[in-house]
Amino acid sequence: MSTPAFGWVIALPLIAAPGLYLASRLSRRPAVARWLCLLTLAGDGWLYFMVTRTPGAAGAQAFFGGSAVMQWDGLAQLLAALALTLGTLVALFSTADIAGAPDEEKYYALLLVLVGVLIGVGCARDLFNLWIWFEALAVSTYLLVAFHREPPTSLEATVKYLVQSAAGTSLVLLGIALVLMQTGTLDLAAIPLAAKAAGSPALLAAGGLFVVGLGVKAALVPLHSWLPDAHAQAPSGISAMLSGVVIAAGLVALLRAVAPLAALSDLRADVGWLFLGLGAVNMLYGNLLALRQVSLKRLLAYSSLSHIGYVLLGIGVALSSGQPAGAAAGMLHLLNHGLMKGLAFLSAGALVYALQTSTTQHASLKTIDLAGAAQRYPLVALALSVALLSLAGLPPLAGFTSKWQIFAAGFATGHGTTELLVAFAAFNSVLSLAYYAPVLNILYRQQPSEAVRAGRLVPAVMKLPLLALSLLIVVVGLRPDLLQGLAAAAGSALMAAIGS
Repeated sequence: MSTPAFGWVIALPLIAAPGLYLASRLSRRPAVARWLCLLTLAGDGWLYFMVTRTPGAAGAQAFFGGSAVMQWDGLAQLLAALALTLGTLVALFSTADIAGAPDEEKYYALLLVLVGVLIGVGCARDLFNLWIWFEALAVSTYLLVAFHREPPTSLEATVKYLVQSAAGTSLVLLGIALVLMQTGTLDLAAIPLAAKAAGSPALLAAGGLFVVGLGVKAALVPLHSWLPDAHAQAPSGISAMLSGVVIAAGLVALLRAVAPLAALSDLRADVGWLFLGLGAVNMLYGNLLALRQVSLKRLLAYSSLSHIGYVLLGIGVALSSGQPAGAAAGMLHLLNHGLMKGLAFLSAGALVYALQTSTTQHASLKTIDLAGAAQRYPLVALALSVALLSLAGLPPLAGFTSKWQIFAAGFATGHGTTELLVAFAAFNSVLSLAYYAPVLNILYRQQPSEAVRAGRLVPAVMKLPLLALSLLIVVVGLRPDLLQGLAAAAGSALMAAIGS
């Protein structure tokens, strides 16, 4: 059986990873790993472009390999686009950030594995296959979070991440067993019809296990406690991947697993209201925890909780009211959040590189250390400003456009409770300025701190990803239609999975 074109988008980085590692080790030149990683990701991006531009790519394409089913639909395309975009920019950023670090070639090999596995998670269409890809995602991220092994806090963060993720995936496996026992199939497209025939409460229990188990990786409150430590201790490029893409992959996996059960006519609205409630909790809890942070990376990590809440709000509106506009708006915000948070963490990483001049030092960067950074690092400060203002939802940036579409979809339902939740979300968007604005004030209005005065220059290769993401966020804010097709296709795939 021939491999479909989209299969090579998944396979290329996975096949290239061991070759990259061996080539770099045998040549004893870390630069070989850097540029082979960039070349592989560029080639995979070209493959993605060729697949998406072929006739029929907008619809779902499935590949059956025995009992395993892979599907290339709107959700898969969105996650692949996000993984390849951020993965390529992170690899470019890391050529300076990770230069000279021990086992540098392992970093680039694992980064390729991470990108390939992320795309695989988005394409999985049967529950066991989804679980396998999800476990592979967990293993690759464990190793990358612990890449800087010297600080005890790095290993502590990895162990916390490992224990919580392992507990979550164990619950998912139990849920898969329940579904198989009740329906006799793990194919996500066949489960809804079998579930209607089974009609067992065990399927509701399986849905609950999926929400809890996959909710760990999707950073649903209160399953999020691994997130601030992992984001703070990981290399800056990996922090960008964790917040920008790994959380998105967790949410996509959750939607894939829950959608067949939500397809039951009497459960779809209930699942929608569950997501609306979880979204409200995530928004408020993430904002309140971010308010008290003095570490820049931890502040950004907690703000991710809030933004996952906006995505859940859009999806909840779609499921509870049957309006596809909510799902498309939620998917657009998931995409925008990846770009915004990627820029925020890479900007923070550039400042960590500049202000913590020891190559073996990976301490957390305090916001007070950024005093006057705009005077010496104007481009980095501007990039961080664009990211924070967009995350806060200020026009005309990307964050505003997706939040506005979510709010519009919620008010269009005409349902009083939904409208109250949308107003609550708007309040939380304003509340986020309470922790974004002080960072901007420190960057521009205070005298340079001692750390800024003693800092080193930021290499041009680290500035290029910041410039690219900043321009992309501004352009998407002015022309949201550029990403609207991708988001709408992902929303349509979700609605099709629940039978709407």
